[in-house]
Amino acid sequence: MIDVKNLLLSLVLLAAAAGCSNGSSSSDGGIDGGDADTDTDTGTETGTGPDTGPDCTEGEYIGDFEIDTQSDVAFLEGYTSISGELRIHCPPCTDLSELICLTSVGGDFNLWDSDALFSLDGLSAITTVGGSLVIDNNDALTNLDGLNGVISVAALIVDNNDSLTNLDVFSGITSVGLSLEIAQNDALTDLTGLSGITSVGGELFIWNNAVLTNLDGLSNITSVGGRLGIKDNATLTSLTGLSNITSVGGTLAIDHNDALTNLTGLSGITSVGESLWIESNNVLTDLSGLSGITSVGGSLWIESNNALTNLAGLSGITSVDLSLRIGSNNILTDLSGLSGITSVGLSLYVCDNDTLPDCEVCDLMDQLTSGPTAIDVHDNLDDTCTPVPSNCPP
Repeated sequence: MIDVKNLLLSLVLLAAAAGCSNGSSSSDGGIDGGDADTDTDTGTETGTGPDTGPDCTEGEYIGDFEIDTQSDVAFLEGYTSISGELRIHCPPCTDLSELICLTSVGGDFNLWDSDALFSLDGLSAITTVGGSLVIDNNDALTNLDGLNGVISVAALIVDNNDSLTNLDVFSGITSVGLSLEIAQNDALTDLTGLSGITSVGGELFIWNNAVLTNLDGLSNITSVGGRLGIKDNATLTSLTGLSNITSVGGTLAIDHNDALTNLTGLSGITSVGESLWIESNNVLTDLSGLSGITSVGGSLWIESNNALTNLAGLSGITSVDLSLRIGSNNILTDLSGLSGITSVGLSLYVCDNDTLPDCEVCDLMDQLTSGPTAIDVHDNLDDTCTPVPSNCPP
């Protein structure tokens, strides 16, 4: 007779054994095949993220910070902003990549005398500089591509970078509250990177850029709050890039530009808040680009322009608040371009113009109805004025 009780017990034990065998296989399959456990691990890694980017968790650095060594760069890793100034004066530095988290500098940002830097890639997150952005005397930089994110600065100064060829990275900047200065960059060929700028609150100064032939990148600027100075640019032949400027709050100075023959491009300017200086432009023959100017708040100086024969283009000026100075223009023969001036506030100086007849000076003095308080006329071309104007000097 079959022992039913024992048979049932045997069947239960066999079923249990089979269940253990299936569970172990599933577990083994998970380990060997990488299904169950791998899915769990992958989920964990996705949640925390792979370590592929910077950990920008340090927040704001309070105060000013100066970088003199590569270890100073490493110290700032993870910081997203600096409340004060950032000064990078680091001749041995070759890499700024650890600054990748920085998005803003509250004060001035100065990068100078860092001749081992060939790239500014670590600065690409910076969008705002609360003070001046100054790039000065970095001999190895051919471009400033790491600064392509910058859209807001108080002032922009790019000076004395011997290998720099362009300013394309600054295309996002639309206004400069203080000064815009581009000076002594021997390889700089154009200013197209500045074409987004529409106004300069302070000084606009383009000085001593040896191979710069035009100012076309400045064509959207309409006003300059301070001085507008174009000086010592040896190959500059055109000012047409300034054609949209209508007012200059400070001095307008065009001097020592050896290839400049005319001032076309300045005809939109109607007022000069301080002085108008046209000096030492050796091949300048034409001042008609100044025909829109009606008043000069300071002095009017026309000096040492060796190819200038007349002053046509200045006839719209009716008054000079300070001094009128016409000196050392070697082939100047005619002052009729000053026929609109009736008032000189301080002094009249007409000297050392070898071919300018004294009668021209006498005619100028005779048309003045106000001022000057001091007169200095000498060493021009002697001649005989007939009739003698009433105000002619003896």
